[in-house]
Amino acid sequence: MNALTYPPHARTYRYDEIDREFIRERIVEFRGQIERRLAGELTEDEFKPLRLMNGLYLQLHAYMLRVAIPYGLLNSAQLRQLGAIARRWDRGFGHFTTRQNIQFNWTKLEDVPAMLEALAEVDMHAIQTSGNCIRNTTTDEYAGATPDEVVDPRIYAEILRQWSTLHPEFTWLPRKFKIAITGSPNDRVAAQVHDVGVLAKRNERGEVGFEIHAGGGLGRTPIIARKLRDWVPEAEFLAYMEAVLRVYNALGQRDNIYKARIKILVRDLGDEFAQMVEREYERMPRDKYRLDPEVVAAIAAHFAPPPFAALEDQSLPDDPEFRQWASASVRAHRQPGYASVTISLKPIGGIPGDASAEQMEAIADLAERHSFGEIRVTHVQNLVLPHVRQEDLYALWEGLRAAGLATPNIGLISDIIACPGMDYCALATARSIPIAQRISERFASLDRQHDIGECFINISGCINACGHHHVAHIGILGVDKRGEEVYQITLGGSATNDAAIGDLIGPAFSYDTVVDAVETLITTYIAHRAPGERFIDTYRRLGATPFKDALYAPA
Repeated sequence: MNALTYPPHARTYRYDEIDREFIRERIVEFRGQIERRLAGELTEDEFKPLRLMNGLYLQLHAYMLRVAIPYGLLNSAQLRQLGAIARRWDRGFGHFTTRQNIQFNWTKLEDVPAMLEALAEVDMHAIQTSGNCIRNTTTDEYAGATPDEVVDPRIYAEILRQWSTLHPEFTWLPRKFKIAITGSPNDRVAAQVHDVGVLAKRNERGEVGFEIHAGGGLGRTPIIARKLRDWVPEAEFLAYMEAVLRVYNALGQRDNIYKARIKILVRDLGDEFAQMVEREYERMPRDKYRLDPEVVAAIAAHFAPPPFAALEDQSLPDDPEFRQWASASVRAHRQPGYASVTISLKPIGGIPGDASAEQMEAIADLAERHSFGEIRVTHVQNLVLPHVRQEDLYALWEGLRAAGLATPNIGLISDIIACPGMDYCALATARSIPIAQRISERFASLDRQHDIGECFINISGCINACGHHHVAHIGILGVDKRGEEVYQITLGGSATNDAAIGDLIGPAFSYDTVVDAVETLITTYIAHRAPGERFIDTYRRLGATPFKDALYAPA
């Protein structure tokens, strides 16, 4: 595939020859390292830091290659190539992650150079998808399309990507580092549970600036981030971000992996952390780090609006099945006559986030036909076509339905986030995928799902919390207890503006009883909810007592 065969109107950042030459050199370098490993010239311990810098993990059954999808933006040529990679070198599937990346879970070491070359053909790579570095910056999947947007966050996410890729000072941080940025007042990026959360906004003069939060995170010690600054001017954005990273890099606890994340440093230092950042920020030469308007404008040009037609909003066709899908999947657009469409990767009984090669190719075709060749990956493991004519929604639905991609469950109880768990991950202590499958099968009735309303279930297979269970309305954590998988439940978490860590409800449930426990929670909610209340609203109004009483009532 020719690297220049972009869809003509897809608004994704386009590499130049410098970018491409760097990727080619990196592949040659890593190919040599792989050959040395295969020849026995490198031990696994020697090879590990080299492969991690290139996004290659060693899991339970095989290597896993994690491919970077910068801030979740794909064009149709790239998605089509990902499907081809899945078919040729994996088992016909890819797994979309909560960092808006994609993983191939059945990778053979000897195939990795060829996979990386195939990625490079469409300006993609796997660099910095692992290791103690700045990982993929995530952003709003509706960027450039949503009516509530104040600033297009893609511009600044791309600036962060360029700044952070192989940054000489931040290649070996105390631990991995994750940034999320939004340009809307409604947080759809889980900003407050990131190492750094950035809220782009405008002042009364229309100037762009940034509200900065730091020290959030999940895992063993879940913490909501602290606000460091209410306003950082656009020109000072990289200087301030660098100051935050410098303080963390200098003081992060490298001697203890469980205390090495920035959240522990911010928690322990309190207000002193912000003061140290300010002192570092004031010392920095501003001209060296200044973000010039010309640079911003050049990058913004990559994300200019596609050539929208002058249309008027239209009513939807009167087809009950189509309308059910549209009510869950279609979102308002800032351009009259257009809509954004979320594609569920959560079929009933399926594996959350998985897409087959055929489905990726079908979505690529539909994106070219109906969305200017653009696709977005969400941090909740679904995909989005951001710019669809309303008059094309019915045809799009028919195409998705033919590909098995029209499950109308976005935001409902079967729209589950789940990590790979012990089916794949060497760190996991329990299975996640079968629990997600059984829950979605238990609540398969769409009528019942719509009656329950918005309810987010997240599942993690170990304390690292890759399934984000702490910030779910119903969070499930699988752990090992004397050789048996058991599942703890937390309630009342949120990753939006009202971010909160869920409350541990009580003793864990067995593999066989945890789905029944979810059923009990939902039954209790329905019995106690007020009109219009979501699950989380009812929980916050009543507290844990009625849910705990129902779960642990004597038999």
